[in-house]
Amino acid sequence: MEKKEEFVKEITNIEDDFAQWYTDVVKKADLADYTDLKGFVAIKPYGYAIWENIQNYADMRFKEVGITNLYMPLLIPESMLQKESEHVEGFAPEVAWVTMGGGEELEERLCIRPTSETIMSTMYSKWINSWRDLPILGNQWCSVLRWEKETRPFLRSREFLWQEGHTVHESAKEAEERTLTMLDVYADVIENLLAIPVLKGQKTKKEQFAGADATYTVETLMHDGRALQAGTSHYFGQNFSKPFNIKFQNREGKEEYAYQTSWGITTRLIGAVIMAHGDNRGLKLPPRVAPIQTVIVPIAQHKDGVLDNANKLFEELKTEYRVKLDDRDNCSTGFKFNDWEMRGVPVRIELGPKDIENGEAILVRRDNGEKETVKLENLKARLGEVLEDIQASMYKACEKIREERTTVAYTLDEIAKNLDENQGYVKTMWCGSQDCEDKVKEVTGAPSRCMPFKQEHIADVCPVCGKKVDKMIVWGRQY
Repeated sequence: MEKKEEFVKEITNIEDDFAQWYTDVVKKADLADYTDLKGFVAIKPYGYAIWENIQNYADMRFKEVGITNLYMPLLIPESMLQKESEHVEGFAPEVAWVTMGGGEELEERLCIRPTSETIMSTMYSKWINSWRDLPILGNQWCSVLRWEKETRPFLRSREFLWQEGHTVHESAKEAEERTLTMLDVYADVIENLLAIPVLKGQKTKKEQFAGADATYTVETLMHDGRALQAGTSHYFGQNFSKPFNIKFQNREGKEEYAYQTSWGITTRLIGAVIMAHGDNRGLKLPPRVAPIQTVIVPIAQHKDGVLDNANKLFEELKTEYRVKLDDRDNCSTGFKFNDWEMRGVPVRIELGPKDIENGEAILVRRDNGEKETVKLENLKARLGEVLEDIQASMYKACEKIREERTTVAYTLDEIAKNLDENQGYVKTMWCGSQDCEDKVKEVTGAPSRCMPFKQEHIADVCPVCGKKVDKMIVWGRQY
């Protein structure tokens, strides 16, 4: 027991210092490490395995709705970036430039992609001639570079992994429908894979993507009540097709500019999993995204038959689950228990001499610590039931936190009071004025999260200016 307590002490208490707790978990759970280059992190194998599971699930869902993968160059000429003024203005402070190549100064500066709308649009303009060439439903998995001033592993780093989808359509209606389709896909990834409930809605004009006509978002709420933007989908209209000359001959034989969308999720989702589910014992992973769904820990493995039976169980389970046998002989059983709890493995299977003699094993859940003795002949089926129950329970736990941390406010003072006392989401009405939006952020430090698709009528007037309104908005401090 002493070793267990000593091990846990290496993590800052989640209620005392959430930011430091987060950093401790990232390092102690072996997800990532800092490099010598400020703002750049190395994702370790265990952390990357989580991203691979997110990537595999999302990519499967993309393909189900008709998306195909492609790849575009990392470097973008400055002249190309300048073609869409609002877009370049939005990203200019974060752009990193290449000015030398092979020891010689380049004729034109090259931008290391912060996003790929410009290069995608340039290539699409070459590939599209007729309505028969449409739609183009493209996506790429890659890294991007944004020179962030303040960084934190997974949540905000200068280089991060993501996918960026860029589609082209012959009508505004079709493009708008695609924008919302991809938002639904993101909601599915986050809710059904990561067990985190989302708030879906539209961003305000101030908060929308640079160059977009409309930005839609899936917002999530973390354990400490701060919001995390988990994914966005943008409708561009013809904002990029006109400067990049993406024209096509329509069905009536007339030349027309195409309509575009863009959408993306990133390794920030790993940060969301950590902050939404973790506790003072470390990481807590939903079974569907966990690199290891169950770990077998032999008890008294030096005794005859223990390792043989543990190996037999491993071989039986590995055909259906992501399973690991911990047969390390250089650490105690207690250390192993703590180590796998720290790493968030959903289920631990304990197998010792007495268990083998009785033809059973002990299942221990990471989410609530409950133990259950199961006959070996029933273990494979029972494990599946337990994993699904953990997945559902973790979602419900997040949903409960969101409900407890969602409040309603009728005045600016109430918005500030609710955020100070309860953090979380604050629902109010809004007149649509950016002046009022700016005032809320100035007073509370909370930008708008979104105008939810599911609207409620809370009051008749805006809490800031008092004008009559019919639009509900959600506010929240963010990561």
